[in-house]
Amino acid sequence: MKVLVACEFSGVVRDAFSKRGHDAWSCDLLPTESEGKHIQGDVLEILRADWDLMIAHPPCTYLAASGLHWNKRRPERAALTEEALDFVRALLNAPIPRVAVENPIGCISSRIRKPDQIIQPWQFGNDASKATCLWLKGLPLLKPTNVLPGGRKTRRANQTASGQNNLPPTKDRWKLRSITYPGIAEAMADQW
Repeated sequence: MKVLVACEFSGVVRDAFSKRGHDAWSCDLLPTESEGKHIQGDVLEILRADWDLMIAHPPCTYLAASGLHWNKRRPERAALTEEALDFVRALLNAPIPRVAVENPIGCISSRIRKPDQIIQPWQFGNDASKATCLWLKGLPLLKPTNVLPGGRKTRRANQTASGQNNLPPTKDRWKLRSITYPGIAEAMADQW
């Protein structure tokens, strides 16, 4: 298949598909951090390039529930949330037969539509908790591949005692948190 991984600089998902023989490309405004087929630029400009599958990771800064409370304190953020929602709509409506859009729990669910599925990294062999919503078009739900013991009530390696992400605030925190867990990428490449 010809696969587009939108808004991915890490190459994790792209590389999982490439290893399985697919013509997989990542596209992001940032350069790739892993050698491979990468288009540095605006993904909206390449959506009509006869892709068979797109997995999109739109930036969650103005979409995630964890940051939406700032919209009332900083009015300029509300306009950025609207722009981010328009971007998600464009991805979901892309002329591609199979589409997956992933994002944390946030306003996509209430403003566009509820997700088809919510997954966790610990369902795919990664000792981490991060509820990830999937909006799907033409794709089946992802089946868990390696569910770690303890379920959702277990404190995972990426969490503090209070359940928050244990990465300290840094200028690159957003970047580190946006990278897809390898177990999820492998499941996508195997199942989709």
